[in-house]
Amino acid sequence: MSDNDLREFYQRYLDLLNAREFDRLDEFVGDEVTHYGDRYTRDQVAAALTGETEAVPDLHWSLQELVVDGDRLAARLINTGTPVKEWLGVAPTGASFETVEYAVYRVRDGRFTHMTNLHDAEALRRQLRA
Repeated sequence: MSDNDLREFYQRYLDLLNAREFDRLDEFVGDEVTHYGDRYTRDQVAAALTGETEAVPDLHWSLQELVVDGDRLAARLINTGTPVKEWLGVAPTGASFETVEYAVYRVRDGRFTHMTNLHDAEALRRQLRA
């Protein structure tokens, strides 16, 4: 895939996330992916995303910056939402959050084979407890 193809691919992936169309993950996520050295199936990725969006129904991923290097993508996103269920060990308080997420992916044969993400979970918890 060209750099432009990968950029379009990633934006379509974010559109899928924001539309909660997790039944289409097979278009973007390989049968198995690595995440911090552990292997997960596509179904496990879908279950994790479903769990997050059940706890935070208005969870929104907004791309701020994307760097493409060969088959790798690095993204900086702003995530926002308001939990309605316990999330990250915090009971819902009605408080919303905004956090920066950094994510790195590897794409092979048109699908993610490696996914990592990082955000400041403690800062996020502080926002939710406010």
